[in-house]
Amino acid sequence: MKYYIIAGEASGDLHGANLIASLRKKDTRAKIRAWGGNLMKKQGATLVKHYRDLAFMGFVEVLLHLRTILKNLSFCKKDILKFKPDAIILIDYPGFNMKIAKFAHKHNIKVYYYISPQVWAWKKRRVYTIKEVVDKMLVILPFEKDFYDGYRVDAHYVGHPLLDELSRVKYINRNNFARQNKLNSKKEIIALLPGSRKQEVTRMLGIMLKVVDKFPEYQFVIGCAPSLTEDFYKSLIGNANVQLVFNKTYQLLQVASAALVTSGTATLETALLYVPEVVCYKGNKISYLIAKNLVKVKYISLVNLIMDKPVLKELIQNDLTSENIEAELKQLLTNHKKQRQLLEDYEELRYKLGNAGASNNAATIIVDDLTKKNK
Repeated sequence: MKYYIIAGEASGDLHGANLIASLRKKDTRAKIRAWGGNLMKKQGATLVKHYRDLAFMGFVEVLLHLRTILKNLSFCKKDILKFKPDAIILIDYPGFNMKIAKFAHKHNIKVYYYISPQVWAWKKRRVYTIKEVVDKMLVILPFEKDFYDGYRVDAHYVGHPLLDELSRVKYINRNNFARQNKLNSKKEIIALLPGSRKQEVTRMLGIMLKVVDKFPEYQFVIGCAPSLTEDFYKSLIGNANVQLVFNKTYQLLQVASAALVTSGTATLETALLYVPEVVCYKGNKISYLIAKNLVKVKYISLVNLIMDKPVLKELIQNDLTSENIEAELKQLLTNHKKQRQLLEDYEELRYKLGNAGASNNAATIIVDDLTKKNK
């Protein structure tokens, strides 16, 4: 069968790649075209567009790049009609993917949405469109199934794909990591994860770097996004005493004593690797004000949302200052009671997410459903 998969950022590329691997096990004749990244390409998908050309974040940024986005939408629709897939598989990226879902439904192409838009947080009206144009929602957060059931949407909880990915991470100790990456093996590590999009990293990294000199006994290491270049990072860090590592984020987190993490999937990855963290976020002022009035959730980090309590400290917008980062980081590094409580909460988080197997579960549902249709 023929599958057309669309992911618009680094985490979508990762989960899309794992889904493709599972699809190929269940459908050995699978032909796959994809919007994603190098990981999906590595799994044998024909890459149509790379996510680095798609990642526009925030209301203002989307408006500034509206012509490019509309051009991409037009191209995508033409490419779908030319390829004639049996199924469209959408991975998050709602601004773009919801429009493609409507288009695919109109042309009688099966639509599967793997990793739901956060409709429970904002733009709740989208759930009615999803009910109309998406054949099956394959959700990865426990409360999402209940949410969609309330609207009679065909939703299946498949588990969280990060559990699959993390189960494959090979153990590494700090000495080996330090040696491989030319670090000081005597110093403990603080990880900096400033995001995956260029505009996001540009905004976040400068704030994070302001605390480096406040912790001379630690070494700060940036987990760099694979879609961005070393020269780009070097242009931002200047003379700051930090190190860069590419394609080793999980290894970095394994050996880190604490982390500063830009809000997003990385906050959940960090928690699942049991690393104390501070959640950081600062957006375009106008975009933030619009979002503040639209988003109806108590927290911005997935960890706090899943746990439904403030497990992690969130420093958002005006609260994201070097003074606040320094204070919170000191707490994580020295307050043993806080550290113990975090580990207990992380254990509960893992329990709530359930077992590994999300990619395999999602692929099974898709292939079985399509096979049934074609009989």
